[in-house]
Amino acid sequence: MTLPPLSLYIHVPWCIRKCPYCDFNSHKAGAELPEQEYVAALLADLDSDLQWVQGRPVETLFFGGGTPSLLSAEAYRTLFAGLRQRLDITADAEITLEANPGTFEADKFAAYREAGINRLSIGIQSFQDEQLQALGRVHDAGQAQRAVEMARAAGFDNFNLDLMHGLPGQTTELALADLKTALAFKPPHLSWYQLTIEPNTEFWSKPPQLPEDDTLWDIQEAGSELLAAHGLEQYEVSAFARPGQEARHNLNYWRFGDYLGIGAGAHGKITRIMDGQLSLLRTRKTRLPKDYLNPEKDCLAGTETIRGEDLGMECLMNALRLKQGIPVSDFAERTGISPGLIAKPINEGIQKGLLEQGDHLKATAKGQLFLNELLALFL
Repeated sequence: MTLPPLSLYIHVPWCIRKCPYCDFNSHKAGAELPEQEYVAALLADLDSDLQWVQGRPVETLFFGGGTPSLLSAEAYRTLFAGLRQRLDITADAEITLEANPGTFEADKFAAYREAGINRLSIGIQSFQDEQLQALGRVHDAGQAQRAVEMARAAGFDNFNLDLMHGLPGQTTELALADLKTALAFKPPHLSWYQLTIEPNTEFWSKPPQLPEDDTLWDIQEAGSELLAAHGLEQYEVSAFARPGQEARHNLNYWRFGDYLGIGAGAHGKITRIMDGQLSLLRTRKTRLPKDYLNPEKDCLAGTETIRGEDLGMECLMNALRLKQGIPVSDFAERTGISPGLIAKPINEGIQKGLLEQGDHLKATAKGQLFLNELLALFL
């Protein structure tokens, strides 16, 4: 047995304000952010997780939130210095920062790149003012377009544009207009996904009027065709990329690789091999920034160990999101079990025409369309 590749996820929990659809661990920022204190807390958090590195280099890093672009480039320079003292970060590591339009200026982008960030994920959501207002976003359509232009000007040739569809009152024409605006920037990667109403959000308690199912289907079908026509290949349910520009960090998640998770509310996944037996350790860190910043409190909020059949099911819950699925050999290596141990849901998926098994375990074209039904077989 060999350990899978290792990534690092770093959570920045602050936003200018909470979006009504957001169920992530985010909190309204005060007048000033405790940058130095948070960087110190992140490094202390990492120190307690170093035992799980197990001799591996870190191949990708991802700064998520919240709004990581609220932090200064100087904070990231300090953090990177501490990370490199503790970790072997590969020379070609993909280092992604989530950035929201309206939370930065042109010189800040350039400074991020100088600090060591080499990929941006820009939270556009829509290029239309009416839709942005309905989503509670702090930026407008002009700022959204300027953000992409500034990323290009700062030298970021590797970036993702994050767009939603199925927005309140949205027609097929409006959804395609968003895509056409995005495509004019020739993005190497685009995340395009349907708005869903999640528990514990403002939209859950006060749901907006969303498009009918027929319109949602038309948007999905027409949008996918448009993206393919512009050279963006769908490789995951909501991820489209030009050849060689797939998000390496997210691919590691979907292929059931390992990742350390540091920061308020961060989650991690670690493979352990003991006495020839493989198990998975999931970690979660305390959610509230004030508790995370308190050195007298343990930032580790809890752990869960997963073994046997549950490991296989968790793996497929991730890997079946990929159009190519997962090689059967990788499945056995990442989980330590034979696919035969979860033969019942696999056979059921095959019988329903949702799943196929050869060299890879992967969803059929029908399975991609009814992915929730397929994934439910493994719950």
